Amino acid sequence: MTDLSDAHWFKSSKSQGGETCVEAAHLREGAVGVRDSKLGDSSPVLIFDGSAWDCFTGAVKAGWFDLP
Repeated sequence: MTDLSDAHWFKSSKSQGGETCVEAAHLREGAVGVRDSKLGDSSPVLIFDGSAWDCFTGAVKAGWFDLP
């Protein structure tokens, strides 16, 4: 189980202060946690290792998930 007690959650600057976003936190040993901002501390957390997160964010930036 990953200790999330000292995680500093943040939203993307693209969220423009919205309440229906995901939040991310950089965790120990290069991992990244992702949770639902609406649920806050009660949200389930998905945890990715650093290389998987870098691959995902690179694909987002490259437009791989953009709708036509």
